[in-house]
Amino acid sequence: MADRLAALTDWLKGLDQLGAFDMAPASDDASFRRYFRVSCADGRSLIAMDAPPDREDLDPFLRVAEAFARFGIHVPQVLATERRQGFLLLSDLGSVPYLDALNPDNVERHYGDALGALVSIQACGPQEGLPRYDRDLLWQEMELFRDWLLGKHLGLELGAADNAMLERTFQQLIDNALEQPQVCVHRDFHSRNLMVSSPNPGVLDFQDAVLGPVTYDLASLLRDCYIAWPREQVKHWVQGYFELALQSGVVRPEHEEHFQRWFDLMGAQRHLKAAGIFARLNLRDGKPGYLKDIPRTLGYLVEIAPEYPQLAELAVFLQRQVLANPEFTLGSGCAKSG
Repeated sequence: MADRLAALTDWLKGLDQLGAFDMAPASDDASFRRYFRVSCADGRSLIAMDAPPDREDLDPFLRVAEAFARFGIHVPQVLATERRQGFLLLSDLGSVPYLDALNPDNVERHYGDALGALVSIQACGPQEGLPRYDRDLLWQEMELFRDWLLGKHLGLELGAADNAMLERTFQQLIDNALEQPQVCVHRDFHSRNLMVSSPNPGVLDFQDAVLGPVTYDLASLLRDCYIAWPREQVKHWVQGYFELALQSGVVRPEHEEHFQRWFDLMGAQRHLKAAGIFARLNLRDGKPGYLKDIPRTLGYLVEIAPEYPQLAELAVFLQRQVLANPEFTLGSGCAKSG
């Protein structure tokens, strides 16, 4: 880490455009990338990205950033590149993520801006060259839940019946995802990656974009792992987004009867994945701060299960085997709630 920080500093010092500067950590990322805020003597604020080449590939970030910028998404501008070492110098979209700013008084305005950006990504975003969010990838993601949270973190040894239940549920959630219109998916479109900025929002962490289900990013935003809103309010936003997507040609009128189910079950797939990732961040990467978000994340599944019989067994399992664990008292440890 120290060697890479020294190399990054030396690279920045060699850029004529900077002059004198100070540098400080800018964010705690859930990957191997690190970000630093570069404060220049002339008053400019920029961002330096450190993406270790043996862990992170800069090419997807650069490709998607260029594509998104072409149709008006407010993404960081790439100011300088050092591909061999995995360094980028970027414009600074500000220091206030949606997570820190959202409250009941401003949520309609901020989410309105975010949903406008999302429909642009879905209507205009790249599709050629993006990996497909296919059956294998969707399954691999949910296996993170079984492997990292249930097995490695909680130490549960599942019997044949529980494993069969999980596999039935995984398959139903995958079928739900694949029957949807396939669009450009940001894949992490939530309150930690949307910045309060002008134009609003600034959009970060888009390098893992794929071609996938139309409700995936919508569920990421409205069923956020880091902040919760009342279910009826979420349903209202989902309906409003469907109408916006219909006007933009992203969906067709006949999709309306399926859209809420698509959204809810897509969220279930994402929340299983996210809970597994949070456990992996703790065990593999030494980042325990995300564990507090697991009760909210899995609580969404329990909340919607009465409306979806295919989630009934899973909800009982979560309540008895996971959320009843002393470490996970449902609703505790919430970073923020709407």
